[in-house]
Amino acid sequence: MLIRRPADILPSEITPRALFEGRRDFIRRAGLGLAAGAALWHGLPARGAQAAQRLAPLQPSAFSTDEARTDVGHATTYNNFYEFGTGKDDPLRNAHRMQVRPWTVRVEGLVNKPRSFDLDELLRLAPLEERIYRLRCVEGWSMVIPWAGFPLAALLKAVEPQGSAKYVQFVTHYDAEIMTRRPVLIWPYTEGLRLDEALHQMTLLTFGMYGEVLPHQNGAPVRVVVPWKYGFKSAKSIVAIRLVEEEPITAWNRYAPQEYGFYSNVNPEVSHPRWSQATERRIGELRRRPTLMFNGYAEQVAQLYQGMDLKKYY
Repeated sequence: MLIRRPADILPSEITPRALFEGRRDFIRRAGLGLAAGAALWHGLPARGAQAAQRLAPLQPSAFSTDEARTDVGHATTYNNFYEFGTGKDDPLRNAHRMQVRPWTVRVEGLVNKPRSFDLDELLRLAPLEERIYRLRCVEGWSMVIPWAGFPLAALLKAVEPQGSAKYVQFVTHYDAEIMTRRPVLIWPYTEGLRLDEALHQMTLLTFGMYGEVLPHQNGAPVRVVVPWKYGFKSAKSIVAIRLVEEEPITAWNRYAPQEYGFYSNVNPEVSHPRWSQATERRIGELRRRPTLMFNGYAEQVAQLYQGMDLKKYY
């Protein structure tokens, strides 16, 4: 029987079968995992020459969706990580070269207790939870992923934001020796949130997915996940977090401000200049589905934007 591909599915959205089936073999050869916690991370080679490692048992979260999870093969082989290439499978092929041990995250700016944290110190701040969040990308595709992390608020409260701090900026890792030098964006990649968004209990400082440590191509060793915003707001491979008074410049907003606003909330009523955002395609499915306001998290986050014109502040 001949099965035809619907016309609205772009070739770039389809994971090659060979790539999907070869994921486990790739992980064994490339070593995509960090270990979570002092015991797990102890002794990990600098270039990550070990297989992916399981996390310790995770606390379930009431914030999780009960939707079916996206297959791990899709979630770890179909990625946006432009530092390693603009193709969806480029990060899988290239990101394993990134050194993820040692790793330090600087927290600085308008805080009373600026400091640098290594991975073990970060993990001691709060228990890891498993949160099954939707992820919606501006390109029109979505996934449902079980992330492992804890609220970013735990880290921010530890450094004591000053009263003048209004925004949080994220700076990501950039290494010109192994990452693209093409001026796709201005490197390093930067993103930002309003402070109340960053302190919201759904904003997750993330160390793993599917019960394992984050693969390199998904933002190892530490990233944020902001589930009610488009995926590019969830900065990967973070090396610095700055609290600032003015709205920070972000990578995509600087690149194309008419297309990518600072807030970037999932809003089906605001079209991208080159396509509609009213529907999405869940990776692994053929059909399209209606896009939900705030990616389905309106009950939790809509109060953050009361009184704002969300077509102006897009």
